[in-house]
Amino acid sequence: MDSSTADTPITLHHRICPLCEACCGLTLKVQSGRVISIRGHEEDVFSAGYICPKGVALKDLHEDPDRLRTPLIKRDGRHVESTWDEAWAEIARRLPAVQAAHGRDAVGLVAGNPSSHKIGLMLYLGRLIKALGSRQIFTAATLDQMPRHLSSGLLFGQWMSVPVPDIERCDFLLVLGANPVVSNGSMWTVPDFKGKARALQARGGQLVVIDPRRTETAALADAHHFIRPGGDVFLLLGMVHTLFAEELVRLGRLADWTQGLEQVREAVQPFAPELVAQRCGLAADTIRHLARTLAQTPRASVYARIGTCTQHYGALNTWLVDLLNLLTGHLDEPGGAMFPKAAAFAVNTGHLPAAQPGQGGKGRGVALGRFSSRVSAAPEVMGELPIGCLAEEMETPGTGQIKALITVATNPVLSAPNGPRLSAAFAELDFMVSMDIYLNETSRHADVILPAPSPLEDLHYDVPYPQLSWRNHARYSPPVFAPAAGQPMEWETLLRLAAIASGQTTAPVDAGEMDDQLFSQDMQRRFGELAPAVLAATAGLRGPDRLLELALRTGPYGDLFGQRPGGLTLASVKARSAAGGIDLGPLQPRIPELLMTPSGKIEMAPPPMLADLPRALADLQQPTPDLVIIGRRDARSNNSWMHNLPTLAKGPFRCTALVHPADAGRLGLADGAPVRISSHTAQGPQHIEAQVSLCSDMMPGVVSLPHGWGHDLPGTQLQLAAQRPGANLNALLDETQRDPLSGTAVLSGLPIEMVAVSAA
Repeated sequence: MDSSTADTPITLHHRICPLCEACCGLTLKVQSGRVISIRGHEEDVFSAGYICPKGVALKDLHEDPDRLRTPLIKRDGRHVESTWDEAWAEIARRLPAVQAAHGRDAVGLVAGNPSSHKIGLMLYLGRLIKALGSRQIFTAATLDQMPRHLSSGLLFGQWMSVPVPDIERCDFLLVLGANPVVSNGSMWTVPDFKGKARALQARGGQLVVIDPRRTETAALADAHHFIRPGGDVFLLLGMVHTLFAEELVRLGRLADWTQGLEQVREAVQPFAPELVAQRCGLAADTIRHLARTLAQTPRASVYARIGTCTQHYGALNTWLVDLLNLLTGHLDEPGGAMFPKAAAFAVNTGHLPAAQPGQGGKGRGVALGRFSSRVSAAPEVMGELPIGCLAEEMETPGTGQIKALITVATNPVLSAPNGPRLSAAFAELDFMVSMDIYLNETSRHADVILPAPSPLEDLHYDVPYPQLSWRNHARYSPPVFAPAAGQPMEWETLLRLAAIASGQTTAPVDAGEMDDQLFSQDMQRRFGELAPAVLAATAGLRGPDRLLELALRTGPYGDLFGQRPGGLTLASVKARSAAGGIDLGPLQPRIPELLMTPSGKIEMAPPPMLADLPRALADLQQPTPDLVIIGRRDARSNNSWMHNLPTLAKGPFRCTALVHPADAGRLGLADGAPVRISSHTAQGPQHIEAQVSLCSDMMPGVVSLPHGWGHDLPGTQLQLAAQRPGANLNALLDETQRDPLSGTAVLSGLPIEMVAVSAA
C-alpha cells in the first residue's frame, strides 16, 4: 500500500451491478478516492453475495483511460476534445438544420441495451423521442427480445407482462436456447442460477436443456438434447400437439380467464411429433416424453430465450412457450411461470386498488402496425422499427430518408447484422451524435460524442429488471463518487438534446428547470386537482430521484402519500441500501388483476400468430443446410466494450469458432488454425476469418462464434480490445432476414461454408 494512503480510512459502499441482467449486489471498498476491492454483498436480499467476473470489472470500467470524460467533436476527420458548451453549440447549429431541410423523420435514433441499466436513460429517453417526433426509432430489442414483448402484449395485454420461472419452487425446468449459468437470466433476472438449479435438483427436481451446443447450463442439466438451429418451432408445436392428442391439457383455475382454446387445438393439428421430428432433430418419442413430463409434474416451467428469439420463428416460439406453460396448468402458479410484481414503474401493477375477486383486469391491449418502415414496409412493434431496416433507411433517397442520427449507448456496427453496410451508411450521414462512454466502431462516425458519467458517479435503481426478477424486491444505490465538474447526468443530457430537437436553440437550456416544467405538466395530466399535493410531496427532488419517489409511493407496495402507512417511499428504500435492500417476498399469482387485454382474459389465439403457422407448415418440407452458424455468450463478454476491461479480457482468447471434430475432419480443419467462414446474403457474399477450436459439445453441422467482436477498425479508441480484435460474426448476417411478426433480426442458423485459410 502506498505510504500516502496507509492511514486513509477505507469506506464501504453498496452498489447494484449495472453490467448485466443479474443485477447483483456489490460491496466496494474505497480508499483515497479509488476502488480497492469489489465483492458480492452478502446481505443483499436478491443476490445474497453472488458475483460474477463482470461485477469485479466495474473498477476497470471506472478507471479505464479509454473511457471518455469530455465531449469530442470531429474536426477535419479527427475527434478532438471540446467543452460541453462547444458540443451543445455544434449540435444546435447542425441538428435543427437537418430537421428544417428534410423533416422530422430525417432524424433517426438508435438505443442499445446498456440503456436498460441506467435509470436516467430509461426514464428520459422518451422525452427525447417525443421531441424528435420521428418514426425512425430503433433499439436493441429487435436484436434479441422483441418476440418476448410481442407475445406478452398479445396474450396478456402489456409488453412487459413477462412470465418467468419460479425457480425456488420449481421441480421440472425445461430450458430452450438459453444459457442462464452464463447469463444468470435473460428477460429473467436470476443471479446465481447455478446455485438455484442445484437446489432444484437436490429436492428431486429435473433440469432439461435443449440447445445446439452442450452449454454450461446443459453440462449442469439432468438431460440435454441437441436441436437443429431454427427448429424450435417444430419441437414446440409437436409438444403442444401432444398435449391435445393425449388429453393432457389442464387449464386449472385459469380456465375462466382464457379464450381461444379450440382455435389453438385446431391450429396445431398438422404438427404431430412424427411429422416435425426430422425438421427439429429430436425423435418423436422424445417430443412426447417432454410434453408428458411437463404436464404431469405438479410444479414445472418452460423457459426459452435468445436462441429461440433470434430466428425466423421468434414470435411463434415465444407464443408456444407461453402456451405450454398455460396448457399444462403451470402459468401463474407457484413453481411454474409467474409474473413478478415490481415496486415501481411497472404498468401492469398500477397505482389503483387491484381488481376485486371475480373481475378481470381489462385494458386496451396493445396496438400493432400503426406505421411501417419507409423502404421495406416492416411494421412497427412497441413504436420501434426493426434495426435490420436501419441501413436501407439511411441509403435510400426520398422523403423521410435518415440524414441525421442520434445513437445512445449502442454499437450496431458490431451488434447488428451486416455491420459493414451500417458503417458505410453512417459515414454518409449529414450529422451524427453519439451518447457513449467510448470512441468505438459506431461512435467513430459521430460528429459529436457526449460522454456519460461513470456508473459509480450516478445513482442506481433498476427500472425493467424488477419486472423480470425471480423474487420481488426494491434496492437503491447512491453514487459512490461525485462526477467531474461540469459533467451532466444522462437525464440532463437527454433533456438538452430534447430542447434542441424541439427548437429551443437560441439560448442555453437549464435541464433542471426544464425537468421541473415537464414534471409539473405530467402531474397535472395524471392527477388533476391532486397535482399540487403531489408536487408539494416531491418538492426538493429532481430528475430520476423525483420520478422514483413518485413511482414507489404510488406503486403496489407504496405509502400512497400517507394513505397507506408503512408503505414504500424513496427514503425507506434508500435507508435499506446498505442492508441489501427490501425483500418483498416470493412471486404470487397475479391473474386476473394483471391482465390488460380488451377481453379481460388471456387471449391465447392471437390472429397474427395463427396466421403465421402456415409458413411453418410449408417449411417442414424444406431441406436443412449442411452447416450453419450460431452465436454464444461468455460470462466475461456481455457487450462489445467489455473487451476493453482487463479483468474480463484476460485469459484464453474467446472469439473462436467452435467446430465439432467430425465437421473439422470432413472439411480439413485443424484445431487452432485460421478458417474462412462465408455466407450468401441479399447484399452478396460475405466472409470473415476466425480461429478454429475443436469442440465435441457442438452438434454436428453447427458452428458457434460469439458476437460483439471485430475490434480492428480504424478511428476507435479501445486499446486493449484492439490487441485481440476477434472476428465480427454479424458481418456474415443478412439484415433483410427477420421474423415477420416481431421484426427481430435472424442471428442464428445462418447457412455457411468453411474452408481453411490456406485452402482459401
